[in-house]
Amino acid sequence: MSLEVPRLLAPFHGIGFRPNPASRFPLISFPLPSPHGASNFPRSFYVYPPTPVRFAHPRLSPALSAVSPANQAVTAEPPSDSPVKMVALVGEGAVSPLNSASWEEVMLHTAKRLKWVDEGYELLVFTDECIRSNSNEDLTMRLKRELAQTDLLVIVSVANKESIQWIKINSKDLKNVVCFDSSPDIENKLGGCSIHNDVKGSIFGKMVGNSQSDKTGESSRVVQTVSEAWDRHNSDDIRFCLLVIINAYIKPVPILKNLRSKGFSTLNCMVKNCGREILNCLLDSNCRKALQCLNKCSPVDQVCNYRCIASYESPNLEAFSLCVLQKNNCLELDAKIPDKPHVPPMVEFRGKNLCHDMAEDLFVGWLGNLEWSWRVVAGQNPAYDQFPCQYQLFYRGKAKGSFWYEPVFQVRTLESQLVWRRRKYRVKRGKIPGTFYFSVLDNGVVSNEFWTIVDVANDLSWGLFHYHGAARVAGQSYTGAVLVSPDGAYPHETERERIVVALEKCGVKEWELFFVDNCSCIDSPLGIPEGSRLHSIISIRDPDWATV
Repeated sequence: MSLEVPRLLAPFHGIGFRPNPASRFPLISFPLPSPHGASNFPRSFYVYPPTPVRFAHPRLSPALSAVSPANQAVTAEPPSDSPVKMVALVGEGAVSPLNSASWEEVMLHTAKRLKWVDEGYELLVFTDECIRSNSNEDLTMRLKRELAQTDLLVIVSVANKESIQWIKINSKDLKNVVCFDSSPDIENKLGGCSIHNDVKGSIFGKMVGNSQSDKTGESSRVVQTVSEAWDRHNSDDIRFCLLVIINAYIKPVPILKNLRSKGFSTLNCMVKNCGREILNCLLDSNCRKALQCLNKCSPVDQVCNYRCIASYESPNLEAFSLCVLQKNNCLELDAKIPDKPHVPPMVEFRGKNLCHDMAEDLFVGWLGNLEWSWRVVAGQNPAYDQFPCQYQLFYRGKAKGSFWYEPVFQVRTLESQLVWRRRKYRVKRGKIPGTFYFSVLDNGVVSNEFWTIVDVANDLSWGLFHYHGAARVAGQSYTGAVLVSPDGAYPHETERERIVVALEKCGVKEWELFFVDNCSCIDSPLGIPEGSRLHSIISIRDPDWATV
């Protein structure tokens, strides 16, 4: 998750922020209209107040919070008034880096995932087979018709010479054409401006043409953000790439807008309310490093931002964000928990209808027999589910009706150190058994999440949990799913079909998963508070797992 806060650090020498060479004054950034009238990347003015630095806020963070489920309404963005039409043209039979799934399958799945953001986003997927020697004239004519009215053409892994020539002829009048992993002979365009191709057909490169300098600078920022995200090769970032381009050149994307400072109002809010926290952050090396690191990330790049936070967490950074964001909401943001995809919970376990107590027992899992409830095998979210050695601890608290979740996991910092992190979530039951509301004070900002138990094997050899979440004052929302088992190993092959079906209920393909490195998990800081309670109904007695 990410956002921006004003750069109060710029006047201090030696901190490492990039000054503007044209002025001795720092900059302040305001969101100005893009070519289509939407706010995108900030444009700079030479004024005295300091400029914004991007400040990220992750989903996982220390401490706990008490947030009522009533305050966690699941809300979706309304569909856009006019649709955004996109065409993806992929190389026939081309294989993607996403666990060897075909690019055609990846882009078809991306089309579905775009609908979760806005029903008005239409992505049609074609392979270049239809334009090779007119092998399918009807399909070729349909592709031509769609190109005549498309807002964006996305070309993926196309290298065939005949296809390249056809694309050149039929994309001349398009304003937005982007190529990924394709021939450098195809012209890339954003907002009608040509973009120099890299050797591999990446859209990252030097802007060329006669566009105005401000448009060139904006396009360069878009190109860099998109290229870096694409190179991470995961389904979330592929969708993110398209959303960034839509937001910059077609129409505003609600989940990306306003992730930046509000200029003087943000600055005044911070100075008035958080002076001590700002000073403490400046004097703390980790807090300074975190802000310097975040300044290099796009304000909407959750993966980049979270790496900074996970690497340089500190009490002063938490106090800084608690004051600026959670207590005073200086950025005036208000993100909602996504309502898509709709994921139904499992309805029965071991032949009995699932009830709330039984659902909590499934979360508690192997704790008691083992030192943990579950270990994560794989996850879908690229920002939060890929960390090594992920342990889940679910338990009932001393107070009646209380339930807690504590994830324990490793982080390899940007300075190549391997460190353990531990968080604490308060958990409340949802209306339907198998659904839960989670809340955590996440590095100073409250994150609210809606979790679903999608499926658990009768012998508890594996489980699948899905989550939707949002950090409201950070302006960020997210989704994810985790596959768990007692030992962190992938379940037996005989369970794969059932697992794939469960993943489909989450709108997740097996090739989207990031497999967790569970090889070197020494000295994990496990354990739960004394007096905690475990299972209520389900008995865990399988001796085969007791020695894992």
